[in-house]
Amino acid sequence: MPRLAVGDLAPDFTLQTADGGSVTLSDLRGRHVIVYFYPAAMTPGCTTEACDFRDNLASLQSAGYAVVGVSPDELPALQKFVEAEHLTFPLASDPDRSVLEAWGAWGEKSLYGKTVTGVIRSTVVVDPEGRVELAQYNVKATGHVAKLRRDLKVA
Repeated sequence: MPRLAVGDLAPDFTLQTADGGSVTLSDLRGRHVIVYFYPAAMTPGCTTEACDFRDNLASLQSAGYAVVGVSPDELPALQKFVEAEHLTFPLASDPDRSVLEAWGAWGEKSLYGKTVTGVIRSTVVVDPEGRVELAQYNVKATGHVAKLRRDLKVA
């Protein structure tokens, strides 16, 4: 799958969220949006990453960033994840992987030395006009949010 690059128009999407609502990227125009893609709710790496976003949400929001997490999980799994980890930002369900594919976050990756097809842990920052301002693929779950804050110059 092709990956997004700085300056690309971010593909719009509307996805159902764990809270029973939905999130539409174009509805967030006028703000910076961090869209992060993760493989599976309730797994160790994904829990670490989600909790890091949760714990840094106030500083990201005060710097003008909204956060949306996207995975192929079904809504019940996302609802359990939100409740278990007290997550305070939208988690969106992309079970047909159409958004993951459009954003370059689905494809071949190496897992324990084997090539598999799945979610490529990725983060894309969208500017207020809907264009990609930062795209990071194959990120590590641990320490990623701290690195992202440095890259975005968020104190």
